Amino acid sequence: MIPGADEYDVDVAVDAAAVERLRSVTPADVDPAPELSFARNVFLPLTTACRYTCTYCTYYDVPGEASLMSPEEVRETCRMGAKAGCTEALFTFGDDPDDRYTAVHERLAEWGHDSVHSYLREACDIALEEGLLPHSNPGDQTREQMELVADVNASMGVMLETTAEVRAHGGPRAKSPGQRLATIRTAGELGVPFTTGLLVGIGEDWTDRAESLLAIRDLHERYGHVQEVIVQPVVANERWRGDTPALDALRRVTAMARVALPEEVSVQVPPNLAPVRDLLDCGIDDLGGVSPVTDDYINPDYAWPALRELEAIAEEAGVPLRERLPVHERFVPGWLSPAILDALEGEDEAGARYRAVLGD
Repeated sequence: MIPGADEYDVDVAVDAAAVERLRSVTPADVDPAPELSFARNVFLPLTTACRYTCTYCTYYDVPGEASLMSPEEVRETCRMGAKAGCTEALFTFGDDPDDRYTAVHERLAEWGHDSVHSYLREACDIALEEGLLPHSNPGDQTREQMELVADVNASMGVMLETTAEVRAHGGPRAKSPGQRLATIRTAGELGVPFTTGLLVGIGEDWTDRAESLLAIRDLHERYGHVQEVIVQPVVANERWRGDTPALDALRRVTAMARVALPEEVSVQVPPNLAPVRDLLDCGIDDLGGVSPVTDDYINPDYAWPALRELEAIAEEAGVPLRERLPVHERFVPGWLSPAILDALEGEDEAGARYRAVLGD
């Protein structure tokens, strides 16, 4: 039983025989992808306040030190990204700041918001005004919270990480796999194109990895909303005292992801965190979002590669490199809200930029 599944009324089909079959997968069982894709984004860490204290995470700050971007900072950063040719505004923040973060709540109240999710909606509106398509990763969300912002996002996401109960999530405010899966399910119910993924090396075993992939597949088969699954290794930083996954393990779990997931779901490996060149034959077809203007604030020790580096990776693989929007092209007809469709169809510079990426 997946921890938290009962509490959040999550029923996913993870067959024991399917788990065993997936555990037997190796890189020899998959083919290299015919192309690689990436998105050009600007990274906006809306707040570093988080209810969780995961032992591998350098993103969160303790109460009294957490930052909160102002509307003016959001606008300035989005404007900078649009000028650099970006199409995506990647909003991240820690899961619902709890009552310890009084300064964050007080500042939000001064700006007329009763929650960080309400503020996220304003930030997404700013991004659209400045010519970027929002993609928000706000952690666990209730249906009410996701409904509040879904129509101003081209796509959204949350990392499942693992269906296992691991010590790295420990403490009185530990992440619940059941709650993560409930968030992914909510996105499907609301018709939100969604990104999720595995965090490899935080204490899970091979059965856990297989179960996690199969749980994602089951939810996607119900709703058709998962656009990509990230295979991300935990990496050394000032808080993580464990190991980084060995290359052989990363190759194997990447191949498992490709076998487990339907063909239309991309398998992504972040090029600033993983040895992508050594994984090109394991079925990856996406390099994620990279930014020409901002840092990876979740992994600040690991700089984004320049576009020329992505081109070199694709050249080494012998495949074309294609730029994409934060929402994958197959979701454009029939999935997007009027606000996002208006942006795509706009006669302004941003609309032209979006359509150029789409090839229209």
